[in-house]
Amino acid sequence: MAEVTLTICTTCRRGEVTDPEAPRPGARMFAALQEAELPEGINVRGVECLSACTRGCSMVLSGGDARWSYIYGDLDPDTHVEEIIAGASAYAATADGLVPWRERPVVFRKQSIARIPPAPVPASASTDADAAPTPPSLSKD
Repeated sequence: MAEVTLTICTTCRRGEVTDPEAPRPGARMFAALQEAELPEGINVRGVECLSACTRGCSMVLSGGDARWSYIYGDLDPDTHVEEIIAGASAYAATADGLVPWRERPVVFRKQSIARIPPAPVPASASTDADAAPTPPSLSKD
């Protein structure tokens, strides 16, 4: 099974005016997830910006070439860590990343920003029988 990654924006402010010396809410959420007991196969990483500033704290849930990826926002580092872990666990149990709606934690149902399909397999990686024909407008005649 493919590993699952929680990518957390560490620079998110959640619309808060913060003391420049204090950790930002995104950094606090990243730290809380790093300290939590994550199920095997679920990793957490921090990045400096996910460009979802109006929806911070934000994160990406991804896992391999065959799974859909999700972007979530409006997360609270003080209340959503357990739900994030539960949602990541449900996601990890799928082959395609599609967790039935009612089985998702409420925070994943209500605070989804986007769902991104798996990347298509490049034509060079598929067999001749699986390859799609080249559209006429793209042929090299």
